[in-house]
Amino acid sequence: MNLAITGAHSMGKSTLVQDWVHAHPNTLLEDEPYRVLGLHGPYEIQFRDAATRHHNGLMLYYNIGRCYRHSQREQPVIFDRCPIDFIAYSQFAADCGRSDIDDAFVDSMLEPTRECLACLDLLVFIPKTDEAPVHLEDDGIRPIDHAYRNAMDRIFKQIYRDGRYGLSSSPQFPPVIELWGSREERIHKLEQAIASL
Repeated sequence: MNLAITGAHSMGKSTLVQDWVHAHPNTLLEDEPYRVLGLHGPYEIQFRDAATRHHNGLMLYYNIGRCYRHSQREQPVIFDRCPIDFIAYSQFAADCGRSDIDDAFVDSMLEPTRECLACLDLLVFIPKTDEAPVHLEDDGIRPIDHAYRNAMDRIFKQIYRDGRYGLSSSPQFPPVIELWGSREERIHKLEQAIASL
């Protein structure tokens, strides 16, 4: 079982990943590419309208490579982000029009992502909801910007709910569940979803 947690920043994705591994210690954690390549790696990765083709491409293909690497494992894996996330963040930068990322670059990410999705058994989308609001935290890593998070959440909802880019119509597209609630509720709902597959 390979599952990936996806959605806008500061929605509790990494917390869910950590909680899941704590509850299911046989699961391998695949950390988000920004932490590997930027926070703990050699690249000074920028966000928002300062994102670049180089850095978003690096994160996309790193994530794709890890998905392929784990696709033959019997050990379950949980990914903190999936390739679709880098499409969404690149689209935000393209919409801003202040970096070298444009719609053509976003389009170039679609086919590699579409092919890679066959490596995943389940996508877990964490949407922004009124039922379970998640407060922004100033942890020195994530941007403290409600408008930015809201814009990203809208793009993710366009992808997962409205079929933007046509990814969800691909035969490789895995099942998607939306998850929110307390930390305990999210684990319980995810366990139920996996059991029903």
